Amino acid sequence: MALPSPHLDDRRFQQFVDDAKRYIQQRAPEWTDHNVSDPGVTLVETVAHMADQVVYRLNRVPEKNHLAFLDLVGITLFPPAAARTDVTFRLSAPQEETVRLPEGTEVATQRTESEEAVVFATERDLAVVPCALGHLVTQRQGASFSDRTTDLAEEKDVLCFAESPRPGDAMLFGLTAAVPHCVVALELDSRVDGVGVDPRQPPLVWEAWTEDGWQECEVDEDGTGGLNRPGDVVLHVPGGHVVSRSGGQPGGWLRCRVTEPLANQPFYTTSPTVRSAAACTVGGTVPAVHADTVTDEALGESTGLPGQQLRLAHAPVVGDTPPLLLQTAEQEGWQDWHVVPHFAASGPEDRHITVDATTGEVAFGPSVREPDGTLRQYGAVAPKGAVIRARRYRIGGGRAGNVARGAVRVLRTSVPYVSEVVNREAARGGVDGETVQEAKVRAPITLRAQERAVTLRDYEELARRAAPETARITCLEGKENEHGAYAVRVLVVPQAVPDPGGRLRFEQLVPGDALLQRITRHLDERRLIGTRIAVGPPYYQGVTVVATVHAFRGVDTDRVRREAHDALYRHLDPLTGGADAKGWPFGRPVQAGEVFAVLQRVPGVELVDEVTLHPADPLTGKRGEATDRIDLREPALVFSYDHRVRVIGGNA
Repeated sequence: MALPSPHLDDRRFQQFVDDAKRYIQQRAPEWTDHNVSDPGVTLVETVAHMADQVVYRLNRVPEKNHLAFLDLVGITLFPPAAARTDVTFRLSAPQEETVRLPEGTEVATQRTESEEAVVFATERDLAVVPCALGHLVTQRQGASFSDRTTDLAEEKDVLCFAESPRPGDAMLFGLTAAVPHCVVALELDSRVDGVGVDPRQPPLVWEAWTEDGWQECEVDEDGTGGLNRPGDVVLHVPGGHVVSRSGGQPGGWLRCRVTEPLANQPFYTTSPTVRSAAACTVGGTVPAVHADTVTDEALGESTGLPGQQLRLAHAPVVGDTPPLLLQTAEQEGWQDWHVVPHFAASGPEDRHITVDATTGEVAFGPSVREPDGTLRQYGAVAPKGAVIRARRYRIGGGRAGNVARGAVRVLRTSVPYVSEVVNREAARGGVDGETVQEAKVRAPITLRAQERAVTLRDYEELARRAAPETARITCLEGKENEHGAYAVRVLVVPQAVPDPGGRLRFEQLVPGDALLQRITRHLDERRLIGTRIAVGPPYYQGVTVVATVHAFRGVDTDRVRREAHDALYRHLDPLTGGADAKGWPFGRPVQAGEVFAVLQRVPGVELVDEVTLHPADPLTGKRGEATDRIDLREPALVFSYDHRVRVIGGNA
């Protein structure tokens, strides 16, 4: 708990006025008119107002000392972080030439009367490479390749897999070119006889051959229903897609492979057939960031003295790696300088600088006098008169960039042949810059931990510092039978933006490998020797609420049903749920009684008749038996899964 700052003088304007009037009565009793209309009282109030300002400044002395102490121990404000997402550009029609979208192409959300547009800029160039289908090859499990290109050209029915398909059977499409980061549409005349698969969940996986082997493609659309009928399959090809040879034929290969069916999922009784096939590139995907890029900003000339400080024209700087690319013009040309957190390890020849991302202040290394009287230079000094420029840095960021999927739909930069753009997943990672009050709370924890993880709270604080964009982080003592002796379990809940309607999808709550590796690497450098670290997501216990409620007479039952669903999803939310709306507590059980209370507060609900809880598996969709209480283990969080609310009208 922080020590309270004292008020050196707690008097305010009115107290000064009252004290002055009492003093006047003692020293000048003949002055009896103390109304505000009296010129003398006006003068008293003027002086009281000035005294109030002096007291205000005096009371800020403890706060100034507090901030000076934070600066002395090296506590600086964390800069904002920019949200990122992948945006997909769709062509108006397949093109014969490569369509190129340069880095910095701007896209945005729709501007409304109450909200400004949120602008994103692409982070690299995108080449939408045209392609066509060159070869068709099939492969049975454990057998060699069979080239069926000729049969396809003669419009024969080609079996996609073995007559009785087995997991591992595959059909390969050889494109005329590699199409990394592109969207490819396969037009297939596919048919299957007899009992087929569930067209919503076919036991198929689409893959692309890359530099690292076969990688799964995201299926944007499957109009064939698992190769059951003619239609288009739209695939997002991963980066690294290359031309290779399969079955003796060169091409950019895509593969449709049969997988093991899920439990109770129907399987192929006979192989689908393909009579005709075609391929074309219809778009491409590129990462975009919610930040503005500043390039080639002149900062002035070098004085040739150690410790020179400059200031960027724009701030705060987004905390990228590196946050700033700074160059100086010297005889050898433009020379790069590298950003470091401090100059402690910098030698006199190292081109190192520091950047205060919050203020935009750039500092060169200082010269420090040693105890023996010699001077030691920390970091190189730019030659006198050398022109200094900020080659590139980003500004902006913040939570405003965390937009829902499908929100980015506006092209701010005109691109030939591009008809639309969309973000297929929500943007996340945007974090506002740290405030002074937040830094005051963080400072005691930082001083106690000293970049070393000893207690569970130390691990939690250091993990949050490594990944400030995460929504929730908690640390528990690992069980010896699961993680070994002296283990610490770090549970990470990533930032997630609900889809329109306020619904979270299960895959949004699974942290990415890059995020987990970053936290693991940061903690591994600071843990005690002998301590094991297990970083991963919590266990999510799916919960389905089945309820019956009665609405007041004349109330729209459809509206009551929608609001009841919204209330359940809000309350049973791992990020913003619970009684305090700060996220469902780890390990807290779910009880039917509190669900009764949640539904009873929904406008229009007269009576909550029945509430039952069903444990559910968010991956398979299986539900358990009805119960009044679902217990959660300590490392578990709740996840709303397909609630069912029946509303009975008041006139029923």
